[in-house]
Amino acid sequence: MSEPQQRQGPGSLAHRVPDLGALELLLAVARLGSLGAAAREVGITQPAASSRIRSMERQLGVALVDRSPRGSRLTDAGALVTDWARRVVEAAEAFDVGAQALRDRRDSRLRVAASMTIAEYLLPGWLLALRAERPDTAVSLLAGNSAAVAERLLADEADLGFVEGLTVPPGLDSAVIAHDRLIVVTAPAHPWARRRRPLASAELAATPLILRERGSGTRQVLDAALGGLARPLIELSSTTAVKASAVSGAGPAVLSELAVREELSLRRLVSIPVDGVSLARALRAVWPTGHRPTGPARELLSLTRG
Repeated sequence: MSEPQQRQGPGSLAHRVPDLGALELLLAVARLGSLGAAAREVGITQPAASSRIRSMERQLGVALVDRSPRGSRLTDAGALVTDWARRVVEAAEAFDVGAQALRDRRDSRLRVAASMTIAEYLLPGWLLALRAERPDTAVSLLAGNSAAVAERLLADEADLGFVEGLTVPPGLDSAVIAHDRLIVVTAPAHPWARRRRPLASAELAATPLILRERGSGTRQVLDAALGGLARPLIELSSTTAVKASAVSGAGPAVLSELAVREELSLRRLVSIPVDGVSLARALRAVWPTGHRPTGPARELLSLTRG
């Protein structure tokens, strides 16, 4: 028989050694000299304590406690077993302290991966709120497109992610945390800024635009809404770079409404209405399938919905 089979068989330690609850009860009887007092200390009834002691005696094959109207006294075998039990319980306490230290280490850090729009315009506020709740949590932020966020999560390089695309990347679970709208923008001097009618979706699809790189949620939503895009005028890897290019007059761009509020209010950019197409999208929190966020990640997730 193989070693793993021996450990799992009828003769394994799990069947021969009493559980920690029983050993803690025995130690309490030895210290207090009363089965009733020991039962109260460990939080069970006296009949349950008597049953647990009898079960332990049957398991070990020796009498452990002499019971009398004057109290409960350990037998000689019981005293010896108690000494051994103390070592086992002390080892379990050390194990528990070590496991708690691991949990504390895990809970003292949070690795977040977020697509660019969320990282730039939403996440800072959420992280400020998290700091108020958990001032000792060290947060690291990895910003990239939605595809890069999925890669980070699946490689266990992030605890929680945020994406902007139409679909949830394979291998991830998600929750919608907000909604956003993409808008077409140009510099005020661009011919589209003087149009009196909305731009047709077909014309938008046929026009070379300043675009984010492939893999970005913004580009994925736009491509799906228009049924395809013309070759990009310029392809850039950040929302800020796309916005700066549009402000400079390089050409039209499609960006999140969140990203261009200030530029629109200052008339550095103009919003161009588009007819016959919806550019709304959901913003999602994502995490590896079957691994619901815990600790600081769970708290950050709750703050995004506040």
